Amino acid sequence: MEGAFSFLDSDNTWIQLGISIGILILFLFFRDIFAKYVFQLLMKVSNKANSQLLSHIFLSFEKPVKWIFIIVGLYIAMGFFPYLEQHNTLFVRLIRSSFMIMIGWGFYNIASASSAVFIKMRDKYTLEVDDILIPFLSRMLRVVIIVITASIVLQVFEYDISGLVAGLGIGGAAIAFAAKDAIGNLFGGFVIITEKPFTIGDWIMTPSVEGTVEDISFRSTKVRTFAQAIVTLPNGTIANEPITNWSRMGKRQITFNLSISHETPRHKLQRIVDRIHTTLVNNDDIHPETIFVTFDEIKDNSYDLFLYFFTNTTNWGEFLKIKENINFQILDILEQEGVIIALESTRVYVDSDKLLTDQKENNDQLMLGKDS
Repeated sequence: MEGAFSFLDSDNTWIQLGISIGILILFLFFRDIFAKYVFQLLMKVSNKANSQLLSHIFLSFEKPVKWIFIIVGLYIAMGFFPYLEQHNTLFVRLIRSSFMIMIGWGFYNIASASSAVFIKMRDKYTLEVDDILIPFLSRMLRVVIIVITASIVLQVFEYDISGLVAGLGIGGAAIAFAAKDAIGNLFGGFVIITEKPFTIGDWIMTPSVEGTVEDISFRSTKVRTFAQAIVTLPNGTIANEPITNWSRMGKRQITFNLSISHETPRHKLQRIVDRIHTTLVNNDDIHPETIFVTFDEIKDNSYDLFLYFFTNTTNWGEFLKIKENINFQILDILEQEGVIIALESTRVYVDSDKLLTDQKENNDQLMLGKDS
């Protein structure tokens, strides 16, 4: 009889184990159906509704919901599993904390894609939110979600959070001292965001680096130099340096001196000044507000013209092209007027009579020396 009951118990155990595994496989099957049909249907609905926010929510919770299917299946399967109680305290806490982690994971994904949400809200409600602030807020939101999720999980396991907070308070001074550079960089990031000396995409120059700003995080700012290298500067450093933001220029300056040969007659000099000025005024690439072309100086070796004007563009490549075109036009004017550019040179004037007298005296001295 005992052998029969033992056989029946063993057989029942295998049946319960099979049911448990079958339930788990069934929920895995439901997860695949959800991913293949339900989720695709939800995405089609959000696309037809033209709701970017709904699309972000669905995409953010796609993987967490798949794992929730497994967690639910695991919990139900444990009701038939012969070797573990479904209401085991540790098991129940693990299931609850897993749910919290999955929900936190979904919100974390929403926060990581929240830049698009912030941009949509800014455009819709015309909020004054800078492009630097959007990724900064996104990162802060992700940190808050992690902290909240971790605190809920600790509460599920009945950990005394107040004791943890008190412990952090006691060690706060030591942590602050050890992390003073990190805190300085964090405050430097806040200074950059609030004062807005530059934003992402700006061309800046500091004593440390010159290039285009690619990213601004809690700790550092990344700048791509013109040699295509990435320079990572601590925010505390860059916030305390003088910053030149070339992207904020409304126009770009060109100024130089043009040296004309002394052989140039006055009327030609005047005509060259007038023609260069007219050329700049009629050039659409030159800012019309400030254009100076003047006969500036009479030097030992040349007549100097002074040119001072601005281009409408601030783009470095376009600026160089405009400057080149202006130089060619000036050369054309000089060639048409038959005027040459003066070169740096030194003239030596010799008194020929004095040179002959000195040479004769030298020869007489040499003859006297030979006679003696």
